[in-house]
Amino acid sequence: MANSPIDRLPPPFEEIIRRHEGEILRFILRSTRDREDALDLFQETWLRAYRAYARIDGADGIRPWLFRIATNLCLNRVRDRARHNGVVFDGELAEAHDRGAPHGARDTLIDLKALIARLPQKQRAAVMMRKFGGLEYQEIATALGCSLEAARADVYQAMKKIGAME
Repeated sequence: MANSPIDRLPPPFEEIIRRHEGEILRFILRSTRDREDALDLFQETWLRAYRAYARIDGADGIRPWLFRIATNLCLNRVRDRARHNGVVFDGELAEAHDRGAPHGARDTLIDLKALIARLPQKQRAAVMMRKFGGLEYQEIATALGCSLEAARADVYQAMKKIGAME
């Protein structure tokens, strides 16, 4: 009996974690480039997902929904750090130096975070999901609640602005 109400129920939350925890953690690690921050944001992602899980209507769109939560948390962290640019980014610079990263790579990472922080929120979210999360445009559209064309345009405009800001 296809398409019964039972078929539309989301899977148990433990299954969602098991299915998506690896890709969500990798996304957050790539987005933050900081293991401690990533682990904090990873836990916060699952806490927020758990709190809202009862309101999910079916299993469709769970992956984009999780990426949306993680992306918003990462964007908030980037925005907060951009506000405190001197203190936080100097600390990142010292950490990168301690890890032996080339000076140019440290500067590029700091510059990229600052550029992403200056984008409009929807463009920031779209470009992070696409470039750091590897989501397809349809998944980005689902996560952002917009059309496929709007998701493509947001990524395109974000990349264009990042290029112009450099």
